[in-house]
Amino acid sequence: MSTRLAGQGVVVTGAGHGIGAALAEAFATEGARVVVNDLDAGAAEQVAARIGGIPAPGDAATAEGVAALIAAARSALGRIDVYCANAGVAPTGGADASPGAWATAWDVNVMAHVRAAELLLPDWLERGEGRFVATVSAAGLLTMLGSAPYAVSKHGALAFAEWLAASYRHRGLRVHAVCPQGVRTRMLADSGLVGEALLAGSAVEPAAVADALLRGIEAETFLVLPHPEVAGYYAARAAEPDRWLDGMNRLQQNIDKHVGEKGRAE
Repeated sequence: MSTRLAGQGVVVTGAGHGIGAALAEAFATEGARVVVNDLDAGAAEQVAARIGGIPAPGDAATAEGVAALIAAARSALGRIDVYCANAGVAPTGGADASPGAWATAWDVNVMAHVRAAELLLPDWLERGEGRFVATVSAAGLLTMLGSAPYAVSKHGALAFAEWLAASYRHRGLRVHAVCPQGVRTRMLADSGLVGEALLAGSAVEPAAVADALLRGIEAETFLVLPHPEVAGYYAARAAEPDRWLDGMNRLQQNIDKHVGEKGRAE
């Protein structure tokens, strides 16, 4: 158990399933007091009961929902030490994705983080300490073929996390951007043939993501990479963007072929 997290007040959004549930369990195992948030009230209550946490179901993306969650968490915990902006959505589609899909991706994957930070920062900066965890995805460092709304909004989530760290690190704010590739969750299962072709082979369990975050907190590292190879991909993207884009386009062509073959087989 890490003395760094023992007794800390932690909020995890989207914690009824998948990565969020694994994060909530990992923090509780470390001795933290955990508020479990999810749109699915039953799931939030089940996870909270399993880990000895506090259920706080609701929408952690809207301004009203974020405000209600933070107020409830402060009432239950006394103060919030760690906020995990984990809830996310992954609509499929490209430039033709519906306006609603774009709006939902932006609201949940980016603005939920902004709205939470707006409410948390005054207290954290006054105290000189606070920890903000953003579940970003490797899509925020690279891209996600097959889902423009997801790729673009996750780039936004990473950009906001970077901005927070650059702006407030000297005032005690610690920020972590968690960037896994495939994780065996409902989101991966729902991603269809493109997600299967891209991510299924290297997918990890949600607990591996939680373990990577705990290591990142211990080391105070901004980027948390449950798939270490992502660091190399990110470096290649920055060093030789055209070569990297050529490689990604070849991957897209392979996916088109894979999806076409699957479709014909079915």
